[in-house]
Amino acid sequence: MTQNIDILFTNAIVLTMDKKLNQYDPGAVAIQGDSILAVGPEAELKAEYSAKETIDCKGKVLMPGLVNAHTHVPMTLLRGLADDLRLDVWLMGYMLPVEREFVSPEFVRLGTQIACAEQIRSGVTTFNDMYFFEDDIAQATAEVGMRAVCGESVMKYPAPDAPAFEDSIAYAREFIQKWKGHSLITPAIAPHAPYSTTPEILRTCAQIAKEHDVPLHIHISETAFEVETMRGEQGMPVVPYVKKQGLLEAKVIAAHCVHLDIGEMKTLQHVNAGVAHNPSSNLKLASGFAPIPKMLENGLNVGIGTDGPASNNDLDMFEEIRLAAFIAKASSNDPTIVPAATALLMGTRLGAQALHIGHLTGSLEPGKRADLIIVDTSPIHNSPRFRRDPNNAYAQLVYASKSTDVTDVLVNGKWLMRDHNLLTVQEDILVKEARSIAKKIDAFLIEREKSVLSKLIALGGSAQEESFEVQVKVRVTEPETVVQNLKRAEIEINAHKHYQQFDDYLLFDDPTQGRLRFREDNLINAKGLSESVRSRLTLVGQKREGEFHDVLLSRSRFIAPAMHTIRFYREYFKPAKEISVTKDRLRWHIRYKATEFYINLDEIKEPAMGYFLEVKSRTWSRKDADKKAELVNELLDLLGAGDAEVVTQDYIEILTAK
Repeated sequence: MTQNIDILFTNAIVLTMDKKLNQYDPGAVAIQGDSILAVGPEAELKAEYSAKETIDCKGKVLMPGLVNAHTHVPMTLLRGLADDLRLDVWLMGYMLPVEREFVSPEFVRLGTQIACAEQIRSGVTTFNDMYFFEDDIAQATAEVGMRAVCGESVMKYPAPDAPAFEDSIAYAREFIQKWKGHSLITPAIAPHAPYSTTPEILRTCAQIAKEHDVPLHIHISETAFEVETMRGEQGMPVVPYVKKQGLLEAKVIAAHCVHLDIGEMKTLQHVNAGVAHNPSSNLKLASGFAPIPKMLENGLNVGIGTDGPASNNDLDMFEEIRLAAFIAKASSNDPTIVPAATALLMGTRLGAQALHIGHLTGSLEPGKRADLIIVDTSPIHNSPRFRRDPNNAYAQLVYASKSTDVTDVLVNGKWLMRDHNLLTVQEDILVKEARSIAKKIDAFLIEREKSVLSKLIALGGSAQEESFEVQVKVRVTEPETVVQNLKRAEIEINAHKHYQQFDDYLLFDDPTQGRLRFREDNLINAKGLSESVRSRLTLVGQKREGEFHDVLLSRSRFIAPAMHTIRFYREYFKPAKEISVTKDRLRWHIRYKATEFYINLDEIKEPAMGYFLEVKSRTWSRKDADKKAELVNELLDLLGAGDAEVVTQDYIEILTAK
């Protein structure tokens, strides 16, 4: 007597992707509820089961759904926004400013629905996400019917869903508690990357992941710059650094891992961490070639991801699996490395294991969830089929099949696509809404690009500073005399510091934009060694005409921390010209006749311009300015520079006037 079941797939080339890579042709798969009941030869299963619905696969491939091991699905709405840029310029200069302006619960729901539609069409049944408002992403994904690991992002910067990282932590806790145990959604916590977090953030995220027994998703060693910076600042590679913070005590999913050494691979394997390889994204952003063969050789669970659709720019896992095989062969100069079967394993079972959900999905085995796809391998671009070698089935899928060859998708025992027709999303409505969002983002960026100030503010951390100063600058030929005269009894010295300053001025064709200065301040100690370094940006506007214009230097300044390299700001702001100035600065904070002044003695070393003496004091009224102007002249006399040539221009103005 046959057993009654829900669905019986027959007449299929069944690729189980299990540990033995069992194939059945013709094969069958029995489904009961949300799970796989049996897999095997068609004749055996037809004799054992009778189904409410029997699906004749007509000789197509029946296989596990693909697992997208790393992505940021709402970024479908940012697809094509900013391309052909370096990673830091792309991320900090465009993605984060736009996200701060536009990302909301409604934004991520729409982006997620679009991503789900795209992934279902390309045979993806499970994806691993990292983004903001992850609760809304999880809700949209569950409504569509896909399986996902959803990781709430945590960074040290303000985020669209959290003004501070403490808010992200609180959000993540609540999110995990809400979704833990869901049939489709596995909640996770996602500290963005070591460079965008702090040791405290990493330790806290690891504790939460362990407490709730959920995955921890993080970018690791994506670029050589990241790795070099970590070695320079922490004296160790990235993996030892995160291990020191306790991160590897959690179920880690490490995205990218382009620049790992063998020791780091073994460390990750020892703690059963998963790796998400992102070939297209790494190629497009020129991040490098991940040492995937070495990772596999060392027993790591390596999955394949698309990364976000703003850096890929699609969610096509067939393309990623093919690239993963090709890149491994080319980078190792060995065509036998990462054969088709291994590449497909990375896109299915190994990917699920990397996400720590291998017990649920990734292969066609009894007891696992009914997540499977049907792929037509008969189109002209995939014909003919050779049968003498069982590996040919994998080669057809990896080297010749397209995402458009996927005809049917089943997740958790429920149909999401039948004969190319999506059943749980309406693409036409989604496309219309996406176009509306794109118009708003275009308008925002067009307006921003008109102003250097707007671009500076978009980076975050900028503060306006109105600077009304009495300021006199003179050329000096005997700096030792100035230093000696500062010891006079009439002058009270409150503080004295020695700096080496490296200024890069970014100049623009439109003078009304002002000029942007990137300054690196090196504080020099008594031994002549650099004690600390501080970098910042200063946007100096044009002189403002006002009630003090005949006495004061009145400028509007915008100050921002310089968290990136000068190369970043050069590529982001695109100046018409750049001039570098190197100077040695002796700085005193003094009191003279109960009035505070700053004295700067500068030696302009590059280009060689000699010595300059600056006397400055903040002011707030004409009467105060007149008084301080008199005192400044007295100070110049005391310092032995009363007859020196007065300079009314800034250093950069002197240089550009030549």
